[in-house]
Amino acid sequence: MQRILLFLYSLRAFLLFVFLETIAIWLIVSFNSQQGSAFFNSSNRFSGKVLGAKNNVSEYFSLAEVNKRLVDTNAELLAELEMYKKPADSTYIQLDSSLMAKFEFKGAKVINNSIRLSQNHLTLNKGAAHGIKPGMGVFNGQGVVGRVKGVSKNFATVISLLHIDLLISSKIESTEVFGSIKWDGADPKNAKMLYIPRHVKIEVGDKVVTSGYNAVFPEGIAIGTVSEVSQGTDTNYLDVTVDLSTDFTKVTYVYLVENSIEEELDSLYINSEINNEQ
Repeated sequence: MQRILLFLYSLRAFLLFVFLETIAIWLIVSFNSQQGSAFFNSSNRFSGKVLGAKNNVSEYFSLAEVNKRLVDTNAELLAELEMYKKPADSTYIQLDSSLMAKFEFKGAKVINNSIRLSQNHLTLNKGAAHGIKPGMGVFNGQGVVGRVKGVSKNFATVISLLHIDLLISSKIESTEVFGSIKWDGADPKNAKMLYIPRHVKIEVGDKVVTSGYNAVFPEGIAIGTVSEVSQGTDTNYLDVTVDLSTDFTKVTYVYLVENSIEEELDSLYINSEINNEQ
């Protein structure tokens, strides 16, 4: 304590100077409008910059929560949009309402993702406690991501589209030609569209979307764009390469979709097959 007092005593002249300068500046600012205005404008600019920097830091650390709320809100909007969708074709005959697909959407964050294996997976930060179930389709704002394989209480494992065993029912958007998307294990940026007959005309640039036939994804979710078409080695089908719309190196937030009447549809198909066999 004595050393501190001695130190301050040694600076007594400097401290007195600072004190008097402060009083002088205060008197000038208080009794001279021009100088006062300049001072307060400068002070406001400085305070504004400090507060702006503080606000930017606060916003940065709250981005995770903001993104989570945004994803959840978008999932609710997707569900509402699906309810109001109507077939574009006026000749479409609507079946019994109990057989019309009803999709429900949820949001989640990707906490782990692989793209360098032949069988790639993602891990999500939501599980059974949040209503996530095996078999749910997974997509993001760019397009299809994969399908839920297994769930625990708080986490879910997703089979990535970059998985050599996963097939996605798809179609060419402009021509309604149906096929299946399957990754060949080579380039994570593209996949193959299978089972397209040789007589079908497909052009580079055609958009590929989900068909809606397998009751996992709603119709029309982006998958990619046709980048190459050739005769290939199979005598029955074309060799079609599709550039994937989803950048799997940057998948952060996703949506999960569930067809709430999928079991009913499956049971209907099973009963139809049994009747045909009889």
